[in-house]
Amino acid sequence: MTGVELWLIDADRPAAVADDLWRLLDAEERARTTGASPELRRCFTVVRGAVRQLVGARLGRPPAEVVWRRGPNGKPEAENAGGLRVSWSASGTFAALALAEGRAVGVDVERLHGAGTAERMAARWFPFEEARSVAEPAEPTERAARFTALWCRREALVKAYGGRLTQSFGVSVAGPSPVPVADPGVLGSGPARLCDVPVPGPFRAAVAALGESPLHVNSRVWQCN
Repeated sequence: MTGVELWLIDADRPAAVADDLWRLLDAEERARTTGASPELRRCFTVVRGAVRQLVGARLGRPPAEVVWRRGPNGKPEAENAGGLRVSWSASGTFAALALAEGRAVGVDVERLHGAGTAERMAARWFPFEEARSVAEPAEPTERAARFTALWCRREALVKAYGGRLTQSFGVSVAGPSPVPVADPGVLGSGPARLCDVPVPGPFRAAVAALGESPLHVNSRVWQCN
């Protein structure tokens, strides 16, 4: 497979669906739901169960037998996956899973932030030109959308490199999508490609992949089995 296979996951599913997916989770995943509200537990279970189903299908193994290992900064990858690289992100009841062969990948999904919060965070963390673009006069929803799109790009890039978010604040991710990133600075080595991806509802999403090759994203919608 070439490019990135992107799965969009609606985690707002009935409790019965979450109960069926619960059996696929490992002990660490189940422990993470301890003390969570029923809604959070249900969404987490659906997202992790869906990820296991999709990754397991690509690897030709039962979902419950997918084993995760984590990189130095916590990025999960599937063990014994050959060249398959994995990244996922969740925000509320919506999630996305990115799969790529032989190319490190990152994906991020975010619900729209409030305009005031967006401007404050952009002024504190973003390069000057990005912060200025967020603050340019527009309706509050548009300013929030600008910030959230840039934040998703930054998070996706960090995940692709397997770095830390603070390492990305000196890297510009602005510009028309797709965005070439020639110099990631202290975040990593080698170039990358970034692109926005359309998602439903009050969300924004972006995908990043390392290397100079064009970034092609094929989006699909997960259907619970």
